[in-house]
Amino acid sequence: MSEVERKCRLAREASVQMKYASTEVKNKVLRAVAKELKANTDTILAANKKDLEAAANLPISLRKRLELDREKIKAMAAGFLAVSKLPDPVGEVVEKWKLKNGLKVSRVRVPLGVIAFIYESRPNVTAEAASIVLKSGNAIVLRGGSEAVHSNVAIANVVRSACEEKRLPREAVQMIESADRESAAELMRMREYIDVLIPRGGAGLIRAAIENARVPIIETGAGNCHIYVDKSADLKMAENIIMNAKLSSPYVCNAVEHVLVHEKIAPKFIPRLYEKMTEAGVEFRGCDRTRMFIKGASAMSPEELSTEYLDLIIGVKLVGDTRQAIDHINRYSTHHSDAIITKSKKDAKLFTERVDSCCVYVNASTRFTDGYAFGLGGEVGISTQRLHARGPLGLRELTTTKMIIEGKGQIRK
Repeated sequence: MSEVERKCRLAREASVQMKYASTEVKNKVLRAVAKELKANTDTILAANKKDLEAAANLPISLRKRLELDREKIKAMAAGFLAVSKLPDPVGEVVEKWKLKNGLKVSRVRVPLGVIAFIYESRPNVTAEAASIVLKSGNAIVLRGGSEAVHSNVAIANVVRSACEEKRLPREAVQMIESADRESAAELMRMREYIDVLIPRGGAGLIRAAIENARVPIIETGAGNCHIYVDKSADLKMAENIIMNAKLSSPYVCNAVEHVLVHEKIAPKFIPRLYEKMTEAGVEFRGCDRTRMFIKGASAMSPEELSTEYLDLIIGVKLVGDTRQAIDHINRYSTHHSDAIITKSKKDAKLFTERVDSCCVYVNASTRFTDGYAFGLGGEVGISTQRLHARGPLGLRELTTTKMIIEGKGQIRK
């Protein structure tokens, strides 16, 4: 039996106990994990150092995602504490009604079961996913990227130990240590044990999961995010929002990649934005019309309109009005997070109604697309599909429902 099959089987067995775990026990585990993460900081950092040394030749964007420090481990611990304080979705009565024949019908939240989670680079995602999955009463099979294997195993071991200490099955958290491609492919085929697969990473990983998975999949998306600066926009606000959306963390899926600018404000706004971006070390690429207003900007190829840079690069394009911006976004966006900067309520309404993305912003940074920022206590990814959930996948999104019907001897005629 392969490592993948063995660990999936153990997770399936543990999921039966997880379904009936009390809120009190789950919260005790989450608090214990928070304590143990802090106590094991040196062990986790030593494991992360091994990963960083092996990743010396990887692009800077990947190494930044991979790197841990004491503050990040404190943030992981804080995340577990935050999730422990959130309402438990399991057992929640979503709706109920009574039929004419006297039957009482309730729709109640229950765990999904066993979640397979395939992800890349960021070891803090291991902690985030485990916290959400345990609180929602599920088991999880984690398969991270080869570049983070030592860090991921160290974090998962802390979580598993806390589960055992507080009498939840440690088998509820499984980490696939094999980093070859076949282990990921095999996990995608574990229909007997896995209830849902969630891939989180670059476009290549998502595409591979969509094309090869034999289990139900929740598609999380790459983030070709846009900010449209309308003709009525407060230009200082627009500058601040764009700088935050690109520079606060350029290597994540909710960072802005392309800016659309209304042609009427382009002569004034584009030179200002170019100056700010280049001072900050961002490579400024523009369409032909954009480059008429500045010298030194690189040309943006047509293929780049669909590109998620995940780097210190910004693409800028002129548009004639809000409708053109909407059409452009719906064509080239990954339907993750897109924003409009405007003073016009009419244009804001049109934008939020017509842009087909899971998160649509008015006068705010796309960087807020995050489970913690939305008050969900974390998430296992941002779903850009329509089924079974859309947007940040938090606690409720990791549950499904069942119908409970109560009667007094009714039979169907």
